[in-house]
Amino acid sequence: MQLWTPEMEAERAEARTAVENGIAAFAELLGGREPSATTDVLEIVRERRAAMQKAAFTVPDARPTEIAGVPCRLFVPEGRARGVYLHFHGGGMITGSPEMNDVTNQQIARQHGVAVVSVDYRLAPEHPYPAGPDDGVAVLKWLLENGERELGSARLVTGGESAGGYMAAAVLLRARDELQAIDRFVGANLVFGVFDWGRSPSQRGLRAHDGPDVLDPTSILFFTECYLPGRSDDERRDPAISPAFANLRGLPPMLLSVGSTDHLLDDTLLLAARSAAAGNDTELFVAPDMPHGFLFFPCALTARWFERSAKWFERVLA
Repeated sequence: MQLWTPEMEAERAEARTAVENGIAAFAELLGGREPSATTDVLEIVRERRAAMQKAAFTVPDARPTEIAGVPCRLFVPEGRARGVYLHFHGGGMITGSPEMNDVTNQQIARQHGVAVVSVDYRLAPEHPYPAGPDDGVAVLKWLLENGERELGSARLVTGGESAGGYMAAAVLLRARDELQAIDRFVGANLVFGVFDWGRSPSQRGLRAHDGPDVLDPTSILFFTECYLPGRSDDERRDPAISPAFANLRGLPPMLLSVGSTDHLLDDTLLLAARSAAAGNDTELFVAPDMPHGFLFFPCALTARWFERSAKWFERVLA
């Protein structure tokens, strides 16, 4: 079983150097003190939100809009759209905003000729589960009814990074089970997502690779308890909460991506294996020696991911 190619194996040394040179600055962008029993939860959350907001690089092409009462950022392509990309930002379900992904979403809209709707869903701890996924489903319902008329296409792709990968998977499953609309989706782009809210082994620190990462078991537990307060790990593995434990049959083509030092590695490996076993078209990209958020560490491996992602988008939109 090969998780990466010989060519990628040869690029590991460069990847390690890129991570070593950039991980301190990237961790600073995530912001905030480490949580402890004596610190105020909302104070830590506000610090992290402020740090991430400073890192957002907005572009003029983005159109702030409201869909089904939910704030969103919209990118439209030149000419008729080939599809609509329903995107969700990361941030552990407690921080982040669509503006964080303006540059990437602008590129996706231009390169692939799709309209991009990035959802500014509600965040914990003020709005714990299921507020975020409920917002995603509300936007999806609007797209199902109005997407072709308003944005130029009835076809949908969904995706996101980190907590956004979770949001995309959760909304996709609800599209199948609640809305009977899974046939409208042509793909799901799930990037280093959290799919096991019961804390997979790698989330708990039992990683296959002990390289540097911007996540750690303490911060992951903090996110989890903000988003799913008062639940045990087993309760957090309810299939309605944790996509990795859901029935995965009948889902559209998926691209799942993760770095081998990511504390969320096991989440992606579990979801990818179960999706493939369920008979879905499933692609897996594992970046050796790369941490959570590996897209932010420029090197040959990240260039490979961007190329692979672009080819995947073109394939599902063809």
